[in-house]
Amino acid sequence: QVQLVESGGGLVQAGGSLRLSCAASGLTFSRYNMGWFRQAPGKERELVATIGGSGVSRYYADSVKGRFTISRDNAKNTVYLQMNSLKPEDTAVYYCARHSLVTTNFDYWGQGTQVTVSS
Repeated sequence: QVQLVESGGGLVQAGGSLRLSCAASGLTFSRYNMGWFRQAPGKERELVATIGGSGVSRYYADSVKGRFTISRDNAKNTVYLQMNSLKPEDTAVYYCARHSLVTTNFDYWGQGTQVTVSS
């Protein structure tokens, strides 16, 4: 079965950096677009970034553009989110997700990793 396991979250000061990883198994990884989402307490889940199967096409939310970089290593079945210049408002649980091949939805989700940015 498909499994997505995030890692790399933690506590960092404002202006700092973190790199999140999402290890995927149970799928032909390179076929799928992947995404990172986040959800802060009391807020709706927000799409942060997506990346196409080949790694060429990328999308970023305006709130992270220029600070975050999504990438993937298809040989390692892993997608990354490099987060620089972190702000307290980036504090959230970050989730990776697989985009469905047949619908417009993301169909598998990881368990999430907490990112806390202190001011």
